[in-house]
Amino acid sequence: MNLFKKIFNQNPTEEKNAASTTQPSVALDETFVQNFIDKGGKFLYCTSHREVEEYLANILNEHQWKEVLCLDEDLQSTLTSIGARYTLANKSDYPFFTFCEHLIAEEGSIMFSSEQVFTKKIAELPEYFIVMARTSQLVRNKAESLMGIRQNYHKNFPTNISSIKSYRPEKVSDDFLSYGNNNAKNLYLLLLEDL
Repeated sequence: MNLFKKIFNQNPTEEKNAASTTQPSVALDETFVQNFIDKGGKFLYCTSHREVEEYLANILNEHQWKEVLCLDEDLQSTLTSIGARYTLANKSDYPFFTFCEHLIAEEGSIMFSSEQVFTKKIAELPEYFIVMARTSQLVRNKAESLMGIRQNYHKNFPTNISSIKSYRPEKVSDDFLSYGNNNAKNLYLLLLEDL
C-alpha cells in the first residue's frame, strides 16, 4: 500500500508484473480516499503505530478534548501511551475512538458492528468519531464487507451491523428511506499501513 515504495523500488522487469497485480488495489485505495474526502471525512495516512499516536494526540489537542469515549482495551492502551484519559460513559462532549469492520471504497463509507459499538446505535454515540483502521480492511463494496465479516467471525456473527456514509452532520439528506436512521458523524480516519 505504500504507493511510493511500490513505484520507486522496482526495476523495469518488475514493473510489468507489478502493474498487473497492484493496479486493482491502487484503484481501490484511490476510490475510497476520494469518496471519503468528498463526503467530508478527515483522512490521516500512517505508516507506523508511532504516527498513529502522534496524529491522535494532535487531534485531541486541536479540539481540546479532555477525555475520549473508548470501549476497546487495545485502543485504551494507545490513549494511555499518549497521556490521554478515556471513559466508558457515553458523553456527547467527547469523541468516540474505535476500530471498524471495513472501509467500503465505492461509497467512501465505514462499516461497524457490535464488535466496535456493542449495544449502542451509531446515532446514539457522540458527534465526533476517531476511527483506527488498517489498509487490509479496504473492500470494494458492501457485499465484500459482509462476506469478510462472515469469514472473520464464522459462527459468532456480530449483530448491529451499520455504516457511516456521511461525514457532515449539518448536511444530512432528507431521504425518506433513511428517516430516523441518521448516522452522519464528523469523522477522523487514522489509516495504518499493514500490507
